Amino acid sequence: MSGRLLRFRRSPPAGEPTTLTSGVRPPSGGQRGGAATFSRPIAASRFRELVAPHVDAAYSLARYLARDPAAAEDIAQEALLKAFRNIEALRGEPRPWLMAIVRNAYFDWRRRGDDRLVGGSAGETVLAQAPDPDQESVETTLIRRGDVEALRSAIADIPEPFREALVLRDLEELSYREVAEITGAPMGTVMSRIARARRMLGERLGVMESAS
Repeated sequence: MSGRLLRFRRSPPAGEPTTLTSGVRPPSGGQRGGAATFSRPIAASRFRELVAPHVDAAYSLARYLARDPAAAEDIAQEALLKAFRNIEALRGEPRPWLMAIVRNAYFDWRRRGDDRLVGGSAGETVLAQAPDPDQESVETTLIRRGDVEALRSAIADIPEPFREALVLRDLEELSYREVAEITGAPMGTVMSRIARARRMLGERLGVMESAS
């Protein structure tokens, strides 16, 4: 399913820039944080080309994790600045790389004590259970019915490790391998989290039967 239908997009007040990237500026005093071998114009050009197209995805992940629009904007802004400062470290696909930075920025936010809205682990199990590739997901069912807001609310209600795996896999359409690399979890754990998250969605929305 396409994550584009469920992504949160920032809606700035009138007169403000329409993307978070406009607030990302090179740090004063020269390049720092891993981009020292790139000149500032080259780093900025590389950032615009590779990272800027994924700003909405960065904000969306931050909002699903933090469940707070204002905090999500701060988290995404911090992540984008880190991405700019470390742009020379980017290898491979930029979106998984940026999602990992957003996730780290979220945990930095939590460590600062901003964890009022964070869910628990809800007795996670790590038994591998691969989702059926031919089965219509709960998300697809809800989108087909036009219940996008209900789906967003239900996703936000899922405990954190399951929520982030679901968002990365089903909304951002990353591979299981990429989700495992971003979260630092074994592949079997990732698959189990996604399968359980989908079941929790069905339980919360009462559509498990129609989604199977």
